[in-house]
Amino acid sequence: MSQYPKTRPVPAAGNKERSADQHPGTPSYKRVIAIAAGGAVGGFLFGFDTAVINGAVDAVESAFTLTPVGVGIVVAITLFGAAIGAFCAGWLADRIGRRKVMGVAATVFLLAALGCGFATGFWDFAGWRFITGIAVGFATVIGPLYITEIAPAHLRGRLASLQQLAIVLGIFLALVSDSRIAQALGGADARSFLDLPAWRWMLLAGTIPAVVYGALALLVPESPRYLVARGHLDQARAVVARLHGISANQAAEFVHRVESTVRESTQPRFTDLLSLRTGLVPVAWIGIALAALQALVGIDVIFYYSTSLWKSVGFDESASFGLSVLSALVNVAATVVAIMLIDRVGRRPLLLFGSAAMFVSLIVVTIGFGNATPVDGGVALPGAWGPVTLVGANAFVVAFAVSWGPVVWVLLGEMFPNRIRGVALSLSAAANWGAGVLLNLTFPSLRAWSLPGSYALYACMALLSWLLVYYYVPETKNRELEDNEHLLDGTTPGRPA
Repeated sequence: MSQYPKTRPVPAAGNKERSADQHPGTPSYKRVIAIAAGGAVGGFLFGFDTAVINGAVDAVESAFTLTPVGVGIVVAITLFGAAIGAFCAGWLADRIGRRKVMGVAATVFLLAALGCGFATGFWDFAGWRFITGIAVGFATVIGPLYITEIAPAHLRGRLASLQQLAIVLGIFLALVSDSRIAQALGGADARSFLDLPAWRWMLLAGTIPAVVYGALALLVPESPRYLVARGHLDQARAVVARLHGISANQAAEFVHRVESTVRESTQPRFTDLLSLRTGLVPVAWIGIALAALQALVGIDVIFYYSTSLWKSVGFDESASFGLSVLSALVNVAATVVAIMLIDRVGRRPLLLFGSAAMFVSLIVVTIGFGNATPVDGGVALPGAWGPVTLVGANAFVVAFAVSWGPVVWVLLGEMFPNRIRGVALSLSAAANWGAGVLLNLTFPSLRAWSLPGSYALYACMALLSWLLVYYYVPETKNRELEDNEHLLDGTTPGRPA
């Protein structure tokens, strides 16, 4: 449970409420909420920079005379960069600090947006998209890591979920930005402003949130748990007292507890994750499985292929685009619901519900596409199967967004012991991106083989995700991060006692 009280004394009648500094020992979480929101801006860039290519890809194909293979490289190379960035981010964060990695990520985002916007050829453009992916990988890790380490236990789920909310907002606003720029300049190829085509302005728009993120990285404090690991105990106590609005004695007690779980003389290494008996320590395997299954349930298919998917089963182009936007809006709304529930319901119940709901909705979609009939060289969903399949697809989005979307990143930030958190989160995030690459590379072939068969496979992944959570995933609601040290030995069962 959180070691800080959750309520503040009621001020005397006729007096204005005094600040937290005037009430030593009385927590005020306004500051930590604001700082967590600042840390989540990296998630916004993650969503924006991965989705912004959607509106520009056709114009880029024309500008650089790309082959279909070239188009695939331009889109997919960002995912490879993200896997590498995620793998390195935790290691780097343990050496130079969480705050500095945010600054590095912001700088890379800024340079990559400029590079993509002014690229002169295919390899130039592909290289900058790869660098964009590295920054995305940094953001994947550093956002959950930083927010988890600064948040009090009873607010940690909601604050860490801000990362996922920022991601889905970034995706949505990238689509809106692309559309507005193309509309304002007369098309993605139009040269109506400074003799640059609209698609370049779409990519250059990413410089704005990158600059904001860089400024915030200079303003937010360093993670107190990182400061303790580096032996800067006085700074850690000052940060904790300021962040949580508590007394110096409470801050000292908190820092002492963190210090007891961190070996200052040992820098975290990937070798700390190794186990002679199981290859990796059990908690690392659980993190990898959670991260991989989050991608393998097929959520990217809805967002990266939805427009062409709906067109392939008989919806016209306008309706297909509208359905894709609808899915994005549903994603945002359901993520807000998840933020409201995660600290009340808990992590495991949300994940179990989400897995079951994803399984059922994917089965509905599988059956719906299984009833598609050939029409004029394509296929169509007859009778009620069109709306039923549409409802099933959006039910899948809701189930994912209210559970596996935000909760997995919250859990990955919480479940690892202090001394391996950075490297273990990096490994898990790299597994997530690797699974995403596998999903995106295989779906076109699976769709050509059997569209209902591909969704049946994703339904199987949803079933596996339920089994993983039920048997192996611990509940971390209202638990301090220092309570997870025993997970290293693998003796804690997934189901809490």
